[in-house]
Amino acid sequence: MDALKIGIVFDDSLDKPDGVQQYILALGSWLNEQGHEVHYLVGETTRKDLPRVHSLSRNVTVRFNGNKLSMPLPTSKTNIRSLLSQEAFDVLHVQVPYSPFLAARIVKAASPTVAIVGTFHILPNSRVAALANKVLAFWLHANLRRFNAFVSVSSAAQKFAKQVYGIDSNVLSNVIDYDRFHNAAPNSAYRIGRPTILFLGRLVPRKGCKVLLEAVNILVHEKDFTNLQVLVGGKGQLMPELVSYVKEKRLEHIVTFLGYVDEDAKPSLYASADISVFPSSGGESFGIVLLEAMASGRAAILAGNNPGYASVLAAQPALLFDPLDTKELATKLQKLLEQNDTRTAYAVWGAAYTQNFDVSLVGTKLLELYKQALRMRRNVQ
Repeated sequence: MDALKIGIVFDDSLDKPDGVQQYILALGSWLNEQGHEVHYLVGETTRKDLPRVHSLSRNVTVRFNGNKLSMPLPTSKTNIRSLLSQEAFDVLHVQVPYSPFLAARIVKAASPTVAIVGTFHILPNSRVAALANKVLAFWLHANLRRFNAFVSVSSAAQKFAKQVYGIDSNVLSNVIDYDRFHNAAPNSAYRIGRPTILFLGRLVPRKGCKVLLEAVNILVHEKDFTNLQVLVGGKGQLMPELVSYVKEKRLEHIVTFLGYVDEDAKPSLYASADISVFPSSGGESFGIVLLEAMASGRAAILAGNNPGYASVLAAQPALLFDPLDTKELATKLQKLLEQNDTRTAYAVWGAAYTQNFDVSLVGTKLLELYKQALRMRRNVQ
């Protein structure tokens, strides 16, 4: 069994830089480098910089699980069958949960000789999201029986897969391109001789940027940390509110809003920070942003104590905080700002720890799973 033709199936768009998209793109790039042929079977996607992208649906934007998601409208079954017949994939790798209108139709139309592997990513952020997934699990019950293997990106996602879908899965973690982040040089525009705190993420309530700014306000106006630089990268619905808060609290000389940060700029931005903070309150099945920040080896991180982030930082619980407790975050920031040795030790630990998530290590294990599933599938026939 040599080079494989692999279809990575994802209902959403590849135009966004969210965690699942990062997983797909890092994995797909590595697999291509190993000599395999990767195709992306996805929802409405406009980007032209990727090879072999098949945009198979029109999508609509909905708000779900604390995010804006791009959901596929019903996809042509004829087009799906034509694509699968033309490409003759060996493996289809489906991102789970998935829509009955796109991924489910691909699974149903797949040849009996095609191995199908699923990866669970999601962790519900509310009772409504959990209920919706239970309904979806019921709807997809027969379709899911076609899969040959399942993995989950974290123990939190593994628990979700079992409780909601009744599926046993092994944990095979999220991936990063370690060298891309570890070898990045700091951006000289941000290394200006002041301790730098970084937030990078969507400016939506559950990501918690407001909590960070409230903690910074405590540091500046109550603890006299006036020689700080706080960088806020990202865009979203809370931008006007956050800008108003910074003006109201007279933090304009401290806080800089960077707006949307391109993927190519992220490694140098992480390398420019002394502390990266991710105050997400929930809805995280893993926390790939934590790995990216730690991989630089230059910054300590602090993260909201939600199940996904906690699974990543199980070995360093002191780096977690209650994402609704502004004072706790301010106290942890103060400690890291005052104790350079502690901050450096956490940065060194993070750089070593994140090597375990490099795409070359995780990808090798996933590739073996593909091959096992394919052998099992074709031996059955």
